[in-house]
Amino acid sequence: MDNRTRTVLFAVLLASLCAQAQWKKVPLQKPAVLNPNLYHADADPVQDIHHAIVAATKQHKRILLVFGASWCSDCYILDRGFHQPRIEPLLRDNFLVVHINVGQYDKNLALARKYHINLKKGIPSIAVLSSSGKFLSSTTEFEKAHLRTEEDVIDFLNTWKANRTHS
Repeated sequence: MDNRTRTVLFAVLLASLCAQAQWKKVPLQKPAVLNPNLYHADADPVQDIHHAIVAATKQHKRILLVFGASWCSDCYILDRGFHQPRIEPLLRDNFLVVHINVGQYDKNLALARKYHINLKKGIPSIAVLSSSGKFLSSTTEFEKAHLRTEEDVIDFLNTWKANRTHS
Protein backbone atom coordinates (compact mmCIF):
# COMPACT_ATOMS: atom_id res chain seq x y z
CA MET A 1 0.00 0.00 0.00
CA ASP A 2 1.51 3.32 -1.01
CA ASN A 3 1.59 6.50 1.08
CA ARG A 4 -1.17 8.19 -0.87
CA THR A 5 -3.57 5.27 -0.28
CA ARG A 6 -2.70 5.22 3.45
CA THR A 7 -3.30 8.95 3.69
CA VAL A 8 -6.68 8.67 1.98
CA LEU A 9 -7.71 5.73 4.20
CA PHE A 10 -6.59 7.59 7.30
CA ALA A 11 -8.57 10.68 6.25
CA VAL A 12 -11.69 8.59 5.62
CA LEU A 13 -11.33 6.84 8.98
CA LEU A 14 -10.81 10.14 10.80
CA ALA A 15 -13.84 11.71 9.10
CA SER A 16 -16.05 8.75 10.00
CA LEU A 17 -14.93 8.85 13.63
CA CYS A 18 -15.67 12.57 13.82
CA ALA A 19 -19.11 12.06 12.30
CA GLN A 20 -19.88 9.22 14.70
CA ALA A 21 -18.83 11.33 17.70
CA GLN A 22 -21.07 14.16 16.53
CA TRP A 23 -24.12 11.86 16.47
CA LYS A 24 -23.43 10.24 19.84
CA LYS A 25 -26.20 10.78 22.34
CA VAL A 26 -24.88 12.83 25.24
CA PRO A 27 -26.24 11.74 28.65
CA LEU A 28 -27.32 14.38 31.11
CA GLN A 29 -24.85 14.85 33.95
CA LYS A 30 -25.03 15.94 37.57
CA PRO A 31 -23.60 19.43 38.12
CA ALA A 32 -20.33 19.77 40.01
CA VAL A 33 -21.90 22.41 42.27
CA LEU A 34 -25.56 22.35 43.30
CA ASN A 35 -27.54 25.60 43.14
CA PRO A 36 -28.97 26.03 46.66
CA ASN A 37 -31.69 28.35 45.31
CA LEU A 38 -32.98 26.11 42.54
CA TYR A 39 -35.97 25.09 44.65
CA HIS A 40 -35.99 27.96 47.11
CA ALA A 41 -37.94 27.16 50.30
CA ASP A 42 -39.31 30.72 50.56
CA ALA A 43 -40.43 31.07 46.95
CA ASP A 44 -44.02 32.01 46.19
CA PRO A 45 -44.83 29.79 43.19
CA VAL A 46 -48.25 31.35 42.58
CA GLN A 47 -46.60 34.77 42.29
CA ASP A 48 -43.76 33.28 40.22
CA ILE A 49 -46.26 31.73 37.80
CA HIS A 50 -48.15 35.03 37.55
CA HIS A 51 -44.92 36.89 36.71
CA ALA A 52 -44.03 34.20 34.15
CA ILE A 53 -47.44 34.55 32.47
CA VAL A 54 -47.05 38.34 32.22
CA ALA A 55 -43.56 37.98 30.73
CA ALA A 56 -44.46 35.03 28.48
CA THR A 57 -47.41 36.91 27.01
CA LYS A 58 -45.13 39.80 26.02
CA GLN A 59 -42.37 37.53 24.76
CA HIS A 60 -44.62 34.96 23.03
CA LYS A 61 -43.06 32.09 24.96
CA ARG A 62 -44.43 29.05 26.68
CA ILE A 63 -43.92 28.31 30.36
CA LEU A 64 -42.36 25.22 31.90
CA LEU A 65 -43.30 24.56 35.50
CA VAL A 66 -40.63 22.24 36.86
CA PHE A 67 -41.78 20.55 40.06
CA GLY A 68 -38.86 19.32 42.16
CA ALA A 69 -36.98 19.58 45.43
CA SER A 70 -33.54 20.43 46.76
CA TRP A 71 -32.89 16.80 47.78
CA CYS A 72 -33.60 15.48 44.25
CA SER A 73 -30.43 14.75 42.27
CA ASP A 74 -32.40 14.24 39.04
CA CYS A 75 -33.82 17.76 39.45
CA TYR A 76 -30.29 19.18 39.41
CA ILE A 77 -29.33 16.93 36.50
CA LEU A 78 -32.28 18.21 34.43
CA ASP A 79 -31.49 21.81 35.33
CA ARG A 80 -27.85 21.33 34.29
CA GLY A 81 -29.16 19.88 31.03
CA PHE A 82 -31.17 23.07 30.49
CA HIS A 83 -27.90 25.02 30.55
CA GLN A 84 -25.96 22.94 28.01
CA PRO A 85 -24.83 24.75 24.85
CA ARG A 86 -27.11 22.76 22.54
CA ILE A 87 -30.16 23.17 24.81
CA GLU A 88 -29.95 26.59 26.46
CA PRO A 89 -30.64 28.69 23.32
CA LEU A 90 -33.70 26.57 22.47
CA LEU A 91 -34.98 26.89 26.03
CA ARG A 92 -34.20 30.62 26.33
CA ASP A 93 -35.80 31.49 22.97
CA ASN A 94 -39.02 29.56 23.55
CA PHE A 95 -39.73 29.12 27.26
CA LEU A 96 -39.74 30.68 30.68
CA VAL A 97 -38.97 28.25 33.50
CA VAL A 98 -40.54 28.33 36.96
CA HIS A 99 -39.15 25.93 39.56
CA ILE A 100 -41.74 24.78 42.10
CA ASN A 101 -40.55 23.25 45.36
CA VAL A 102 -42.52 20.19 46.47
CA GLY A 103 -40.42 19.74 49.64
CA GLN A 104 -40.74 16.21 50.92
CA TYR A 105 -43.92 15.86 48.82
CA ASP A 106 -45.62 18.15 51.33
CA LYS A 107 -45.47 21.56 49.59
CA ASN A 108 -47.42 23.07 46.71
CA LEU A 109 -49.58 19.98 46.35
CA ALA A 110 -52.57 22.02 45.17
CA LEU A 111 -50.44 23.44 42.34
CA ALA A 112 -49.29 19.96 41.43
CA ARG A 113 -52.92 18.83 41.20
CA LYS A 114 -53.94 21.95 39.26
CA TYR A 115 -51.28 21.25 36.63
CA HIS A 116 -51.87 17.48 36.49
CA ILE A 117 -48.54 16.57 38.07
CA ASN A 118 -48.57 13.04 39.48
CA LEU A 119 -46.00 13.31 42.25
CA LYS A 120 -46.33 9.57 42.94
CA LYS A 121 -44.43 9.00 39.69
CA GLY A 122 -41.52 11.14 40.86
CA ILE A 123 -39.73 14.40 40.24
CA PRO A 124 -38.71 16.40 38.38
CA SER A 125 -42.08 16.62 36.69
CA ILE A 126 -42.93 19.28 34.16
CA ALA A 127 -46.13 21.09 33.24
CA VAL A 128 -46.24 23.03 29.99
CA LEU A 129 -48.36 26.18 29.85
CA SER A 130 -49.21 28.48 26.98
CA SER A 131 -48.04 32.07 27.21
CA SER A 132 -51.43 32.98 28.66
CA GLY A 133 -51.09 30.34 31.39
CA LYS A 134 -53.39 27.73 29.86
CA PHE A 135 -52.39 24.19 30.82
CA LEU A 136 -51.17 22.23 27.77
CA SER A 137 -49.51 19.09 29.08
CA SER A 138 -47.60 17.46 31.92
CA THR A 139 -44.97 14.76 32.04
CA THR A 140 -42.86 12.72 34.42
CA GLU A 141 -40.52 11.62 31.62
CA PHE A 142 -37.57 13.37 33.28
CA GLU A 143 -38.01 11.87 36.74
CA LYS A 144 -35.00 9.72 35.93
CA ALA A 145 -33.06 12.51 34.28
CA HIS A 146 -29.79 10.65 34.81
CA LEU A 147 -31.00 8.14 32.20
CA ARG A 148 -31.93 10.83 29.69
CA THR A 149 -29.84 12.49 27.01
CA GLU A 150 -29.50 16.00 25.67
CA GLU A 151 -31.42 14.78 22.62
CA ASP A 152 -34.36 13.80 24.87
CA VAL A 153 -34.49 17.35 26.25
CA ILE A 154 -34.14 18.88 22.79
CA ASP A 155 -36.94 16.66 21.43
CA PHE A 156 -39.20 17.61 24.36
CA LEU A 157 -38.54 21.33 23.93
CA ASN A 158 -39.04 21.16 20.16
CA THR A 159 -42.35 19.37 20.71
CA TRP A 160 -43.65 22.07 23.04
CA LYS A 161 -42.11 25.29 21.77
CA ALA A 162 -44.72 27.82 20.77
CA ASN A 163 -45.68 28.58 17.24
CA ARG A 164 -44.61 32.23 17.03
CA THR A 165 -47.97 33.32 15.62
CA HIS A 166 -49.98 31.49 18.27
CA SER A 167 -49.06 30.11 21.63
